[in-house]
Amino acid sequence: MAAKKGSAPGRKIVSDNRKARFNYEIEEVFEAGIELKGTEVKSLRTGKSNIAESYAAEHKGELMVYNIYIPEYTQGNRFNHEPRRPRRLLLHKRQINKLAGAVQKDGKTIVPLKIYFNEDGRAKMEIALARGKKLHDKRQTEKSRDWNREKQRILKNG
Repeated sequence: MAAKKGSAPGRKIVSDNRKARFNYEIEEVFEAGIELKGTEVKSLRTGKSNIAESYAAEHKGELMVYNIYIPEYTQGNRFNHEPRRPRRLLLHKRQINKLAGAVQKDGKTIVPLKIYFNEDGRAKMEIALARGKKLHDKRQTEKSRDWNREKQRILKNG
């Protein structure tokens, strides 16, 4: 499977949360490792995971990501994993403290943006510190996106 359009070289994007940029105003992006079981890694390589409704939160000094769907591996037998189990994110302690503090103080949200395999073949997750958009913000974003598309059409057709 080739890397998706718009990805960095050496990255194989497995799952992308396209709704996140529409529903949230992205402020800061972090790269985190994910603690996975063997069958989860094999299942991720098939590219059928979903992170559309997932979120991350601090739990006992660690950052956990909830509601990621990684389907069971077909050849996993009895060693298969739970498809929606909470998974630990691997970050430095000060990054965890920064994210947890922003969530508690400012009411921000930690949103997973994408899961990918880096050049070394390790599964990584791109997470973002984000603020939820209001309805009028979403309308404005959609309006500007439509205008940019129309502008490109006009310039192309000349």
